[in-house]
Amino acid sequence: MASDEGPGVTPWWAWGMPVAACLIVLAGALTTVGPAAAAVCALALVPTVFAAVFHAEVVAHRIGEPYGTLVLAVAVTVIEVALIISVMIAAPAEKADLARDTVFAAVMIVCNGIVGLSLLVGGVRHHVQGFQVESATAAMAVLAALTVLTLVMPNLTTTTAGPNFSATQLVFAAIFSLVLYGAFVFAQTVRHRDYFLPPGRSAENEHAAPPPAAQAWASLALLLLSLVAVIGLAKLLTPWLETMIGKANAPKAFVGVVIAGLVLLPEGLAALRAARGNRLQTSLNLALGSALASIGLTIPAVTVVTLWMNMPLQLGLGAKDMVLLALTLLLGVITLGTGRTTFLQGVVHLVIFAAFILFALVP
Repeated sequence: MASDEGPGVTPWWAWGMPVAACLIVLAGALTTVGPAAAAVCALALVPTVFAAVFHAEVVAHRIGEPYGTLVLAVAVTVIEVALIISVMIAAPAEKADLARDTVFAAVMIVCNGIVGLSLLVGGVRHHVQGFQVESATAAMAVLAALTVLTLVMPNLTTTTAGPNFSATQLVFAAIFSLVLYGAFVFAQTVRHRDYFLPPGRSAENEHAAPPPAAQAWASLALLLLSLVAVIGLAKLLTPWLETMIGKANAPKAFVGVVIAGLVLLPEGLAALRAARGNRLQTSLNLALGSALASIGLTIPAVTVVTLWMNMPLQLGLGAKDMVLLALTLLLGVITLGTGRTTFLQGVVHLVIFAAFILFALVP
């Protein structure tokens, strides 16, 4: 989403759309969101997401890799947590499994949808792309531990009935999620920072010079405003989407897929742009980092709220979803285990993603 107007100039849409979207959110909070209002929210959501991507990339370019890829990952997770909690509070009993559905959908969208499309686009354009194996294996190891311990283990415990953790187990899940994510971030940004830098750093720095500090600070403020606007628009759209999904006789779990898709759109666009520009390391940092943040930060936040407000929380996946998760983790280890990818790996990941969408709609 880089601008052609130079590093010191912010295009009008990058600041205009977040402001307009915030005004729409304020108006929507005062009225009932019908089909017409929902269409306006949907139309405003897309350019606001593009604005968020633009400002995140400005900030990322200013602070450099790998710190820059953390900006959007954390921002996206803030949106996800806000949406999950706001929807759960409105109907605690009915939405007890929303966090599980959303987190699982985020992992599948990232690991198969975003990664698959990035590998396909990059492979078609550049034939073979390289990245550092150490970064991918580190991310996949943490992702495997997080997903299995939080989304599979609840089905195997016996203290409580059903796919639920007891309060003690839930607190432990929140703690080890933070520990694992914190350890990964420390490795990525401090101890093993070189593993997450693109092969041949000079290639990453051949682009335009970093933007001025003033523009970076302005973009940071506009990024926060854009994220607030995206949260508000998505919140206004959620009831309408639930109604439409109900009329289409789709499973209620698909709401989690929609929420995850909305909040991951900025990350996905940034990852695709990086892959298309032959910066696969940056693309994978963005994608896998967002998947880790989705679990490592979302589970603790949701745990605190549900325990504080005494709301039910179901984390255990069904048998079908556990198979898809196992296949995704196995496929990720295989395709990202060599440090070189082609379009073929992208096609395989996208087929798994298509299967996930199909079985979410037709279980």
